[in-house]
Amino acid sequence: MPPDRPIRVLVVAEAANPEFVSVPLVGWSHAEALARHPEVDAHLVTQVRNRDAALRFGWAEGQQFTAIDSEAVAKPLFKAASILRGGAGKGWTTVAAITTLSYYYFERLLWKRFWPDLRSGKYDLVHRITPLSPTTPSLLAKKVRKAGVPFVVGPLNGGVPWPKAFDAARRKEREWLSYVRGAYKLLPGATATLKHASALVIGSQDTWKLTPDKHHDKCVYLPENAVDPARFALDAPDTRGPAERPIRIGFVGRLVPYKGADMLLEAAAPLIRDGKATVRVLGDGPEMANLKALCAQQGIAEGVELPGWVEHKDVGRLLSECDVLGFPSIREFGGGVVLEAMAAGLAPVIVDYAGPSELVTPATGISVPIGDRASIVAGFRNALAQLADNPAQVRPMAERARQRVAAQYTWDAKARQSVEIYRWVLGQGPKPDNPAPLPDPPFDQPFVSQPDAPADSPA
Repeated sequence: MPPDRPIRVLVVAEAANPEFVSVPLVGWSHAEALARHPEVDAHLVTQVRNRDAALRFGWAEGQQFTAIDSEAVAKPLFKAASILRGGAGKGWTTVAAITTLSYYYFERLLWKRFWPDLRSGKYDLVHRITPLSPTTPSLLAKKVRKAGVPFVVGPLNGGVPWPKAFDAARRKEREWLSYVRGAYKLLPGATATLKHASALVIGSQDTWKLTPDKHHDKCVYLPENAVDPARFALDAPDTRGPAERPIRIGFVGRLVPYKGADMLLEAAAPLIRDGKATVRVLGDGPEMANLKALCAQQGIAEGVELPGWVEHKDVGRLLSECDVLGFPSIREFGGGVVLEAMAAGLAPVIVDYAGPSELVTPATGISVPIGDRASIVAGFRNALAQLADNPAQVRPMAERARQRVAAQYTWDAKARQSVEIYRWVLGQGPKPDNPAPLPDPPFDQPFVSQPDAPADSPA
């Protein structure tokens, strides 16, 4: 293709919806950023359930996107998954396994609709953004490559092992299929996807380890999550004054065992009782009653807010009223909540495991080593006490976190990074050199190394 015209990309995102959260929002945000990039002429292909939201956003069907109606298969399989998952918000491995079958049908309809365009050279490449799971094969990969069009897949993110100390949480989540997760390699197209893809965009170090070594030459590291700078005013300076006692600790997430809201409250309880901290828990789920009981038991109810479920559009505002993110989740693939908190100007305290550990650096937050429940609670208690006893260090750390997000983790940055991959695949540039994790930018705020953890810390 001529290097002086936009790259014509058929963007495949079965889940892409500006009004949803999680994977559909990731798919939409990535695709929409590509559509705005001056070097890209993108056309989104998504599932029909996302059609109305795309229209409300102002996109024209047939011009900017195409909706594939695979409901004949997707709808009954979704109902089956809802029954077999063992409860709302649980059994995600089961849901992924069942919906893979409907994704095959989605791709079949997509190929039927677009193969004449692909064979005629209307598109320079195909980029499958969602599904994000590396266990969901693509039957398109071989067909697209055979048509002479490069196929890019990812960011792929998954493969995070359940920590051994939290097997009870694994069972509560009804993650029965996670014990035989490797069986996905037997699915049709699993090997062909890796073989025929021109580039594998890898969203985490765990997924990198899951990818066979023989394919690493076509892998590029690029985390899945990013933020919308308009929602977090990343271009404007943080005008808040220094943090003061009590420091305000925020948490966002489903209230399920592995997210660890109970560990956060237990860790912060002495600080709350001493008037050194308050906690705001944004989210709802089956653990809500247990959290309320824990607050009563610990005598901290007056220092803890439990407002329940919050609309995604309000999360940024409510987070910005806090100073610190306390997020003891022990199994996060991407860590989008952590990025949003950093963008909102919070200093993150996270578990040094999986997705969040690749987003937070020593300059931008505190990482507590993974371990059993008691060691994580002790680690968080020490980290939060360090910040509560030295509130002047909170805002500079939070500002460095915000600068890191602004430099590396906006959707516009993600689109630029994607274009670098496209140029490489099309022979117009070198392979992107993205180290894992992505490096910190030069900081405006001075950085002072964190003091050593107290002697009773598991660090």
